[in-house]
Amino acid sequence: MNISAGVGKVVIESTIRKGLCSAFLRHTCASLILSENADPDVQKDLETILSCLAPDGDPAYRHDTEGDDDMAANARSVLTCNSATIPVADGELMLGTWQGLLLWEHCCAAPTRELVITAIGDT
Repeated sequence: MNISAGVGKVVIESTIRKGLCSAFLRHTCASLILSENADPDVQKDLETILSCLAPDGDPAYRHDTEGDDDMAANARSVLTCNSATIPVADGELMLGTWQGLLLWEHCCAAPTRELVITAIGDT
């Protein structure tokens, strides 16, 4: 899910003109990634890659409290990130032309996620 616009709105409301925006996801079964956002096949391919590295329901996993995807989701979040820092200039996130900040869900039945956004800098 592309969250660039929502995070960008927080930056605008903060009134900073130059600085940094930090986004932190308070969960262990989802990730924040900076990725290409123009072609949806990129996200599908990334999911394919991570599914190969950490497949759902692997019988070698011990942790399956919340289902077959529980341990796989934890592993996928460790292989990616739960935070991102993006420069701010002229009051806007300095994302590249094709970049988006994405919340990448690794669970099939995901709960509501909580994101902490901190914008610091000069007004």
